[in-house]
Amino acid sequence: MSSVKIRGTQKPNHTVKTVLRLLSYMKAFKVLLPLLFFCIILSAGAEVAGAYLLKPAVNNYILPLMGKQNPDLAGFAVLIIKIAGIYAIGAISSFLTQRLLLKISTSTLYKIRCELFNHQSKLSLRYYDSHTHGVLMSLYTNDTDTLRDMFSQSIPQLLTGIFQVAGIFCMMLFLSIPLTAVMVLTVAGIMLLSATVGKKSAKAYRVQQENIGKINGYIEEMIEGQNVVKIFTREEQANRNFSKLNEALCESGTQASTYANILGPIMNNLSHFQYALISILGAVLVITGYMDLGTIASFLQSTREFSRPLSQLSQQFNSILNALAGAERIFAAINQKPEKDNGTVSLVNAYEAKFKKDEKVLVQSFAQTGTWAWHCPELDRLKLLCGDVVFKEVDFSYNRRKRVLNGISLHAKPGQKIALVGSTGSGKTTIANLLTRFYDIEEGSGSITYDGIPLNDIKKQDLRRSIAVVLQDIHLFTGTVLENIRYGNLEATDKQVYDAVKLANADSFIRHLPQGFDTVIKGDGSNLSQGQRQLIAIARAAVANPPVLILDEATSSIDTRTESLIEKGMGQLMRGRTVFVIAHRLSTVRNADCIIVLEEGSIIEQGTHDELLQKHGRYYQLYTGAFELN
Repeated sequence: MSSVKIRGTQKPNHTVKTVLRLLSYMKAFKVLLPLLFFCIILSAGAEVAGAYLLKPAVNNYILPLMGKQNPDLAGFAVLIIKIAGIYAIGAISSFLTQRLLLKISTSTLYKIRCELFNHQSKLSLRYYDSHTHGVLMSLYTNDTDTLRDMFSQSIPQLLTGIFQVAGIFCMMLFLSIPLTAVMVLTVAGIMLLSATVGKKSAKAYRVQQENIGKINGYIEEMIEGQNVVKIFTREEQANRNFSKLNEALCESGTQASTYANILGPIMNNLSHFQYALISILGAVLVITGYMDLGTIASFLQSTREFSRPLSQLSQQFNSILNALAGAERIFAAINQKPEKDNGTVSLVNAYEAKFKKDEKVLVQSFAQTGTWAWHCPELDRLKLLCGDVVFKEVDFSYNRRKRVLNGISLHAKPGQKIALVGSTGSGKTTIANLLTRFYDIEEGSGSITYDGIPLNDIKKQDLRRSIAVVLQDIHLFTGTVLENIRYGNLEATDKQVYDAVKLANADSFIRHLPQGFDTVIKGDGSNLSQGQRQLIAIARAAVANPPVLILDEATSSIDTRTESLIEKGMGQLMRGRTVFVIAHRLSTVRNADCIIVLEEGSIIEQGTHDELLQKHGRYYQLYTGAFELN
């Protein structure tokens, strides 16, 4: 969601709506909120009362007792105790305000983060494909940080400041209307000058932030591409480019700091001038008999307390606008429509039970049996999960402007190995995405069935439990090797994990790791080679023990020796399963039951390896190197 920029501040597009939604998270604190406002009012009132009591202290005690030999200080002592008590009450109220806000803010942010994370887990893959990782991460970092600062700092300071300014202003009117008029005029001048300098400062800071972003991006690029920089000896050029970016950052930073540094002294000197001006005018009023000394003392103290929160209000207001803009982006993500799932067919454990006349019938089991079946609410019996997949005249496009698949028809029988080959962008991965229902075909664009059941009728979670995928780009989580392999089946025993590792021939390199299966993987497996990471992914698929397996160039990053080691294990893994192999290395698909050649979303050839070579068509060109895949 876009945000409007004003004076370096992000302004939400729907402020009232965003505020009301934030307040909806605080319904659980109906008891604490009134107590919070009471503490804020009490804290502000203590400041006002403390300033006002200077008047009776000067008029009733200090002036009358001056020059006396044995002054009676009892009444003055009582007043001092009252003032101390009032300030103590204010301090306690401020402490309670902070504690209450801490409780409310942390609980609110906890709810927002949980709702955001839980909702994003329900979004389709299309959402993640259309948003960069940086944008999504900023919701949890920058935007929630601004919300935290708003709850813990901006709102309490803003509310306290409003009550303090209002209370002190009323008291100042009560003390002296002429001096209050002078106060208002001088404050208006100070705020106008502050806004002018602040506007230029904000502009300079925006330029500085842009330059920081440019130099950080360049540094990240250079660090990641050091091998390329060094192999082409471009160190001097990289240094020159960095110097230009660094010089621009230095200039903008100097300008931004200059405005920021002069703003404070200007405000301080103007406030001193204001204080001096009011002191002089007050002294004139005292000398002419229009005001007593206690009143001017109380008014001057109020002047100090009036200027301080007033100067903070504009800053806190801008911080709140930034936070509301961040909250609006978070709510926009939460408002995204979740992934649709109208499926009713579920996957259940089953076993064969004998009835009369030795008839065997599948019966649902609530324990692990190793046999899976589809449970259709419309049918009276279960249907055995076999892995029979049929695409019939399937058309598909990601953005409705360019069709990716055109009339795809294929039949993968249980236990068959289907290879999908073709140039980049021919539609191989799209077929896998449709089979796993990462994307759904539209009505009238053909049909996909799984064991005779329309794919869209199967619940997505249950469908994906029956399919294991080994991708070319492996993702490993922070945790031990054992935990990463067990991710394929969280209920797998240690023995099942070890068997899966042996099946993938990954046990040899795992045993040589520093802590074996307990070796901690960090940074997406940066401490492992690409081949080792892929072996772990294959073992993860093996422990899932699915009837359907999708291998998206699963051996592309494994050397020839390692590939030969796992060839037998892969053969065992694929035995009895329906397997879709997306391959660029054609040597891996020679033994496929059916090789499907795709080009621009259409099937142009299909058959076995020998049949396609005899045709001397596109597959023959690909296999002999007469035509490049890319």
